[in-house]
Amino acid sequence: MQTSVKHDERMAQLTFASVYPLYIAKVERKGRTKAELDQVISWLTGFDGKALEELIAQKATFERFFELAKLHPNASMITGMICGYRIEDIETPLTQKVRYLDKLVDELAKGKTMAKILRGS
Repeated sequence: MQTSVKHDERMAQLTFASVYPLYIAKVERKGRTKAELDQVISWLTGFDGKALEELIAQKATFERFFELAKLHPNASMITGMICGYRIEDIETPLTQKVRYLDKLVDELAKGKTMAKILRGS
């Protein structure tokens, strides 16, 4: 699936710092914790808590965030629909990575087990 250039540029310029509090609010509203959210983000990106704090302080864009990330080898197992897009069909690598993260946050908020969210890892 092709996304528009405008959509992809918007994804690249969003800052992780602006979205992270929204992720926290979403999962906490559903009874999950910030620690669980951080575990999910760490699984996908390889960032520990200190690295996340630094990226937030730097107001790193998603483009920079995913340039620095070491994507988990099982990330391609993240499939399904998110924001009207089938993740596995997104052709723009950065947009796909952002949607991987969105999907993991959704799964956490929906109460899936960590083993399922982390794709058995």
